[in-house]
Amino acid sequence: MYNILIADDEPLICRGLANLLDSSGLHIQQIYTAHNGYEALDYLKMESIDLLLTDIQMGAMSGIELMQQAKIVKPWVQVIVISAHETFQYAQLAMRLGAKDYLIKPINSEQLLNSVRHVLLHMDRPMQDQAALLSDLRDHFRMDQPDPRKMDTLNRIVNEPSLEMGALAELIALEKECGIELRGPYYAMIKVRLDFASGGKTGGIAEHDAWLLRYAVLNIVSELLGKEWNHQSFYSSERDVSVIVQWDEMTYGDSSVDNINQLEMIGRSLHFNIRKYLGFQSVIGISQILKGREFLPELNNQVDKAIVWNRVHQDHYVFYFGDFKWGPLGEEPTDEDLAAQNNLIVEKAQEYVVANYAQKGLTLNEVAQKNHVSPNYLSYLFKKFTGTNLWEYVIKLRMEESKRLIMSTDLRRYEISERVGYESPEHFSKIFKKYFGMSPSEMKK
Repeated sequence: MYNILIADDEPLICRGLANLLDSSGLHIQQIYTAHNGYEALDYLKMESIDLLLTDIQMGAMSGIELMQQAKIVKPWVQVIVISAHETFQYAQLAMRLGAKDYLIKPINSEQLLNSVRHVLLHMDRPMQDQAALLSDLRDHFRMDQPDPRKMDTLNRIVNEPSLEMGALAELIALEKECGIELRGPYYAMIKVRLDFASGGKTGGIAEHDAWLLRYAVLNIVSELLGKEWNHQSFYSSERDVSVIVQWDEMTYGDSSVDNINQLEMIGRSLHFNIRKYLGFQSVIGISQILKGREFLPELNNQVDKAIVWNRVHQDHYVFYFGDFKWGPLGEEPTDEDLAAQNNLIVEKAQEYVVANYAQKGLTLNEVAQKNHVSPNYLSYLFKKFTGTNLWEYVIKLRMEESKRLIMSTDLRRYEISERVGYESPEHFSKIFKKYFGMSPSEMKK
């Protein structure tokens, strides 16, 4: 049974889509509707949403921004975009953010249902146990194997920091022969490290089986990034798969996109899918973004350093290099330094939320930016240090303040809704009833 969220600022469209899906015969447990991006985000944070159908144009928060925030909160949520704009730029950006389809209004009912069925069918793919998975890979390993020369060349590019003119010319010639295109000028790296010891039942992985699983990871990378991302993926060790992501000036300069958040979304999605389909834990390292291919060895060094932090945070698996402070000579901080640094991040986040929880449209991304850390790391630290996730903390503050206003003032529902940061009184009432088990008017009585 699936939970579906429909986000559109036109109530008639929301009702029409909800009625269509409700009568479709699909295994749908609950359909939620939101009339703007902020309402939709509340549902994503509070409910178990499997599929999001979102409009592109929704006022204060666009469908693109909603997708970006959704992928930060729950990168595995599937998305279908509905738009009145048949614009290639919108469609391309939506697909880069992981949209499974891009439908143009007016919506064709059969087309929408076919799209939803297709997404739900792929979500329903059962996970094989590892013995069956390995057997299946052995039996069907007739796919095109990665070109060893290409793998070797990419490893040389990211591991050799300085080359003489002759060696550099030879390397560039090899790139052309292998079909490697590194035009940038902006680059980042992602590294996936498979933890074969986490597989459990198999009791160890044979060398050939490890190679097959690494090949499966390479295919997950290819499927996830597709043609929408300009990337090169390759084996970088016996248990590592590395990805070079690159942007041209126009793509990188798009002010509507937070490139680091997108990299983290890819990292979290990779971790989720490797665990889901291969049954193995992985650790993901993400570098900063630098301009110039000469910095690729530095980016490779950064992903290795980011992965090191899994030894400190063993219950966390996606690490962005920029979240961690290294000493002037590259030394890791002491346990005491790290604890103090993390405590300060959480304390500042709490202070910011207490001061701004009533702000309409407050997002995890905004709180993270004020703390100069990624949303992914802030979420992890906040839950680890406080025992509650950050958005639950925001809702607690909003609900406690709204209760105080109901009990001690004669303010109307819409006025209280406005004061605690909600776009609509109706949405405020839904959250209030879910939190307290009664409506605002029932509490007032």
